[in-house]
Amino acid sequence: MRRLFALLALIATPTLVAVQVLAATPPAQTAASTPAAKGLWLLTDYPSQTVRAGEVTNVHFKLQNMGLPPEPLALSLSDVPAGWKIELMGSGQPVAAAMPAMNESVSLQLRVDVPKGAKPGSHVVTIHAKGANHSVDLPVTLTIGEIAPAKLEIKSNLPALRGTPKSSFDYTLTVTNDSGKDLTVALAAQAPSNFQTTFTEGYGSNEISSIPIAAGASKDIKIKVTPPREVKAGDYPVLVKVSAEGATAEQRVTLQISGQGKLSLTTKDGRLSGDATVGKTATYDLVVGNDGTAPLRDVEMSGTVPTNWKVEFNPKDIQSIAPGEKKEVQAIVTPSDKAIAGDYVATFRAGARGDSANADFRITVTTSTLWGIVAVAIIAVALLVLLGAVARFGRR
Repeated sequence: MRRLFALLALIATPTLVAVQVLAATPPAQTAASTPAAKGLWLLTDYPSQTVRAGEVTNVHFKLQNMGLPPEPLALSLSDVPAGWKIELMGSGQPVAAAMPAMNESVSLQLRVDVPKGAKPGSHVVTIHAKGANHSVDLPVTLTIGEIAPAKLEIKSNLPALRGTPKSSFDYTLTVTNDSGKDLTVALAAQAPSNFQTTFTEGYGSNEISSIPIAAGASKDIKIKVTPPREVKAGDYPVLVKVSAEGATAEQRVTLQISGQGKLSLTTKDGRLSGDATVGKTATYDLVVGNDGTAPLRDVEMSGTVPTNWKVEFNPKDIQSIAPGEKKEVQAIVTPSDKAIAGDYVATFRAGARGDSANADFRITVTTSTLWGIVAVAIIAVALLVLLGAVARFGRR
């Protein structure tokens, strides 16, 4: 039996070693890495394109440097068909050389102007980039034929926004140029009367009326719609239009405007002035109204008066005021006992959720009639005393 166990142990040992070796193999294989690409390339997404006689087409390409020291690379063309005008462009200007940094690229364009009388056919134009140590070529096939007509699309992720007449409604729209050529797209909007509309770029603040969009590319634009303050509650559509070279696209956006209360504060006769007497209470009848399109709730009255004066309101709080409704409020003002006769200004205010109104009220303060009587009596007594004294001492 002991020999049997020893034999089994001897047989199992090599198998275990083999499994361990196989398990160790994959990490060794994973450690191997592919060497990074290194060199100079001229690249374009579409090395074969269609152009149309009598029109200008832009072919986009780039000069890519992978792992090489930067050096100036002269740009040139060969095999340009007779009568064609082809220019190498960079940042919108003709260029004759480019120098991409290590592991960087330079974006370039081939501006192809085909004469009107050019016959159908294909032509291969070669772009060359040559430096002191490296050079590269890019053949581009240009076929004269019919180019798809201009086509535009416009979309909005949020075509409906809700707010009040005081809100500013900002919509972001994406305009896509689905044609084979670059387009300058005009922007326009049809809005209800007295609504103001302005266009800006998606990430800019300058107002625009058109925007350039490359072939096959998309750009975000914003339209800001400002409704008039007196607008009533309801839904108001605005039609946004984009157009270029006979192509048009439309997107409707909607302003969902909720009602907005608008406080007003005045008096019954519209006269914002009154009289008062030093140290005595004076009452003024005010009218608080709602000139808006939605109810106003929790309206609170307050006021500012000269130092040591008092002001109260009856009622001080109004639960609600419906659109077009007016409610009377009494302002109870008590001038200071030490106030001097003259004109003073008190400010009355009405405040609610979302709106407020105030009115400056001129108060003419006079002294009490009683004090006038007392003063006259004192003067009379003084005169009697004076006359008595004159009569008595005058006989002597």
